[in-house]
Amino acid sequence: MQELTHYIGGAHVKGTSGRFADVMNPATGEVQAKVPLAGADELAKAVSIAQEVQPAWAAVNPQRRARVMMAFVQLLHRDMDKLAEALSREHGKTLPDAKGDVIRGLEVVEYCIAAPQMLKGEYTDSAGPGIDMYSMKQPLGVTAGITPFNFPAMIPMWMFAPAIVCGNAFILKPSERDPSVPLMLAELMEEAGLPKGILQVVNGDKEAVDAILDHDVIQSIGFVGSTPIAEYIYGRGCANGKRVQCFGGAKNHMIIMPDADMDQAADALVGAGYGAAGERCMAISVAVPVGDETADRLIEKLVPRVEALKVGPYTSGNDVDYGPVVTAAAKANIERLVQTGIDQGAKLVVDGRDFKLQGYEDGFFVGAHLFDHVKPDMDIYTTEIFGPVLSTVRAQSYEEALGLAMHHEYGNGTAIFTRDGDTARDFANRINIGMVGVNVPIPVPLAYHTFGGWKKSMFGDLNQHGPDAFKFYTRTKTITSRWPSGIKEGGEFSIPVME
Repeated sequence: MQELTHYIGGAHVKGTSGRFADVMNPATGEVQAKVPLAGADELAKAVSIAQEVQPAWAAVNPQRRARVMMAFVQLLHRDMDKLAEALSREHGKTLPDAKGDVIRGLEVVEYCIAAPQMLKGEYTDSAGPGIDMYSMKQPLGVTAGITPFNFPAMIPMWMFAPAIVCGNAFILKPSERDPSVPLMLAELMEEAGLPKGILQVVNGDKEAVDAILDHDVIQSIGFVGSTPIAEYIYGRGCANGKRVQCFGGAKNHMIIMPDADMDQAADALVGAGYGAAGERCMAISVAVPVGDETADRLIEKLVPRVEALKVGPYTSGNDVDYGPVVTAAAKANIERLVQTGIDQGAKLVVDGRDFKLQGYEDGFFVGAHLFDHVKPDMDIYTTEIFGPVLSTVRAQSYEEALGLAMHHEYGNGTAIFTRDGDTARDFANRINIGMVGVNVPIPVPLAYHTFGGWKKSMFGDLNQHGPDAFKFYTRTKTITSRWPSGIKEGGEFSIPVME
């Protein structure tokens, strides 16, 4: 049995708490490794190292810090297959999807190469007689991130790449369900030239999370996960005086107008709803066709596509559409919610409950499910299922469809499929959701824009990656300077004002 480690001070370090979690192979249901769960003492050791080495890293000029990111990008390309295989083995997603996970993180690293430009301050000469003003963007110090199981490469890179290129040290607490890739990323960052101790990986559960929240040296915390945990981390972190950004749950709607290309819409729904077994915060889990005729046409297109989905382990090749969900508990929760949908009166038009994969009977595979005639008061509508389940809620008008998305408590992402520019523009302007797609089913912004939801999908005032990341991981200092140049007027005892 493989025993994983922490990565502290530039070395793999065995856990000392005596507590471990099982790392499963979701395809077989077997335990493939043990990961140590850190206590407060182990976290404190990592913080102490980070605090010691961070000032020297902050003193490195932004161009040289950016060169580390350049080298890291090359190493990610070199080890792409190795990273994807490790990711798929622990998470269960297909190899193409695992590579996409790495690439989306890599793109943020590429954006961070622009650090010399992004970290420039502002300057005003002669703001007053002999007075100049300028601002500096300076690092926070020691920062931390708590990341989820569903993107074990992308989301850590979304956090640590901008934090580090801004001159901070970063402590990563990844999901204990798939910790191998984060450990590999830390090694690659040091191979790229990062000093030891600037990026450390401390594995753990709630005990490690609480230690991060309560440690007075840690200045900022990023989190992605469920909304209840996001609220907890945001509240406790802010109460402890930290800068915090927390991203929570989602229930993403896709509105299908009568004039939409129905084949395009159906293809988009299948990919966005069932890709990665639905374990994406940007997955489309609610289809909202406008009008019964539109709904009937959509269901007619969807059923054969959903029934034809290929489910299997990543080792079966690139023609597998999605793999298992991450744990037995996740599978049981999805199956419970499916049964709840049936009990509450939704029509299950594609029934994946009897899905079995020969040779993988103990794996955490879930068949594809498609519901029609779902109502807004049903559990499968209000709850984030995080599985291969698509719910169809029929709306009788555009305004009703718009209202469904606007009144849901989550506001992560949404999409509309239409050929009408006026409708699309109205939708984009009025919807109270953070990321909007027009004929794009998963509107995840590219690295040079920012990622973030609204309502109960996001807690904090700055988004991830893009320009917001450089704001989140720096503080602005403003300097007002005056050098004597023959002006000798003595001291002033009132606040200076412009005349």
